[in-house]
Amino acid sequence: MARLIAGVMSGTSLDGVDVVIADVSGQDRGLRLHIRAFYSEPYTPSLRALLQAAATAQVFDVTLLCQLNVRLAHVYADAIRAAAQTAGIDPKRLDLVGSHGQTVRHVPSAQDCAGLAVASTWQIGDPSVLAQLLGVPVVGEFRQADMALGGQGAPLVPYFDYVIFGDDHETRGCLNLGGIANLTILPAGSAAANVYGFDTGPANMVIDALAQALLGQPYDKDGAAAARGTVNCALLVHLLEDPFLRISPPKSTGRELFGPEYVSQLLHEGKTLSPEDLIATTTAFTAASVHRAYESFVARRHRLDRLVVSGGGVYNQTLLRMLKKHFGSIPVVRSSEFGIDEDAKEALCFAVLAHETANGHPSGMPSVTGAKHPAILGKICPPSPAL
Repeated sequence: MARLIAGVMSGTSLDGVDVVIADVSGQDRGLRLHIRAFYSEPYTPSLRALLQAAATAQVFDVTLLCQLNVRLAHVYADAIRAAAQTAGIDPKRLDLVGSHGQTVRHVPSAQDCAGLAVASTWQIGDPSVLAQLLGVPVVGEFRQADMALGGQGAPLVPYFDYVIFGDDHETRGCLNLGGIANLTILPAGSAAANVYGFDTGPANMVIDALAQALLGQPYDKDGAAAARGTVNCALLVHLLEDPFLRISPPKSTGRELFGPEYVSQLLHEGKTLSPEDLIATTTAFTAASVHRAYESFVARRHRLDRLVVSGGGVYNQTLLRMLKKHFGSIPVVRSSEFGIDEDAKEALCFAVLAHETANGHPSGMPSVTGAKHPAILGKICPPSPAL
């Protein structure tokens, strides 16, 4: 069934909301896409500050968290309307919305709760509220079903990578450089069950935080500050000793490990370095941690023929240059070379996942998350009928 779908993504960078409107048809490797519009709306400073606090504070006001859950649904609705306007589409013509929501807590490893060890996750921006605001069915809360089956609930992008970038002849890696870096491995000619992927560590999240703290800028534009700096080898070696990097997949992470506390410690450890040197070292850490993940968990099983990169990190020329140096003879290319806009990829992913959920087709990938079997991801929230 062909559908006109809005995909909505707000990631761990906490910088705002991305919306894609696309025609989606087919299923699995037969899926077809046509993008109608892409729109990005930054969070206001006050909203971003609240979300940062909610995502990192050990104790946070429950009433305020409830309020944010609804407030974000209004932000998403406004962004979807704006995206539809750019495409000349009435939002009520949408068949479906797929919304990831804003992660405020992700606990992928089971922890004791009142005598039972459970894993959990919470993405706010309530999909039911969003459905009522738009008058369109919304699929949201994509991670929970996979986690209920023993999976990590993340990363979710590997299914999209499989249906869009999978190839019968090339073994490809798909690297998404968002707040967190995640890597998908697509063995040549393989079925979904043989696809695997995992989070490799921080990408833009820590670099952006340092740029804000040291330079008063929201991010290191084009990697210019890192290009002016010199990598401190001793600090880089120390960063590469982070325990998360040694954990075997499946694994996922977020602000719980690489949020404000991590950045504060990094600022302390690098206090004798210039801002440019510290940012250069952190950028080198992202590139090196990605390559180390490839060498540790992939290379013995599959050698990549190509690495396809997407996400905001592709605009960091210093980071991209470091990645190309690490991967040597393996071509490092941008997803736009395959017709997928680097900025739009994650939002487009949730349009695809929503489409598959509406099809009743499982898009959970146990080979990625560790779940017992493939889950149908997300909750379908219908709008109330018009009076």
